[in-house]
Amino acid sequence: MQPLVSIGMPVFNCEKTLIPAVNSILNQTYSHWELFLIDDGSKDKTLEIASSFKDSRIKVIADGLNKKLPSRLNQAIEMSQGKYFARMDGDDISYPERLQFQVEYLESCPNIDLLSTEIITIDSDSNPRGAFSSTETHDEICSSPRAGFSSTHPTWMGKMEWFRRYKYRPKAIRMEDQDLLLRSYKNSKFACLPEILLAYRVGSFSLKNSLLGRYNFSKALFEQAFKQKDYLLTLGIVEQALKASVDIFATATGLNYQLLKHRTGPVKIEMQQLNKWKDIWLECNSGISSADFKFYTKTSK
Repeated sequence: MQPLVSIGMPVFNCEKTLIPAVNSILNQTYSHWELFLIDDGSKDKTLEIASSFKDSRIKVIADGLNKKLPSRLNQAIEMSQGKYFARMDGDDISYPERLQFQVEYLESCPNIDLLSTEIITIDSDSNPRGAFSSTETHDEICSSPRAGFSSTHPTWMGKMEWFRRYKYRPKAIRMEDQDLLLRSYKNSKFACLPEILLAYRVGSFSLKNSLLGRYNFSKALFEQAFKQKDYLLTLGIVEQALKASVDIFATATGLNYQLLKHRTGPVKIEMQQLNKWKDIWLECNSGISSADFKFYTKTSK
């Protein structure tokens, strides 16, 4: 019997991207899953689109409130029936083998609590822009806790009991993943599957969101420095302050496009991966033709 995978996908104003995102789950080679589409008070047609999917494995939840991502993820975790819990955003695309490969890895390595994957980045028009190489082992992922953990949140799949033990902190907005890893890494085992299994959409740079994330991570560093008696973590607060200064300067001088370029990934995408992405994107968009597909082979330098 295949283990059930519960997928949490909180959504907010995702009307332009939700259909291909959900289709990427429907197209999975691994079929034993349940998907929680939790609307976080969207003002557009997101809820209408979410409700249009007729697959019984898809469960739509809406209460009209805007509780933010960490609270909605906890909500999904509490409702889940699976052995494993997987993350995804409403504007990203999971590759067809994602669930299968992650389940196989976790089943073969029962000591691993949380598994991420490599990604490519895409822009607002779904054109590929770059890639991030992986740090595969727990020690590599956790090599510098005060600077953050090398693990892409929307690719996560892990043991349900791990997510229920640590949970997301509702106030850790824009840094909920780093906060969770910081609280748990000394008593957990992380890994990364060295294969691209998700396309991560990088939107426009938001100074407000960036500063909020850095502030919340700094608070987490301060708290954990004393709780774990690891006072070197406080050095990370200085690092976050310096990075915040760079964010402010770049925004004030019109150089914030350089910050966005950094977020798209330092690694060029190989042609084989470009072609694979094109095929996946077409499969997730029923009715679109190759002639209408805006596909650019220019990658990040």
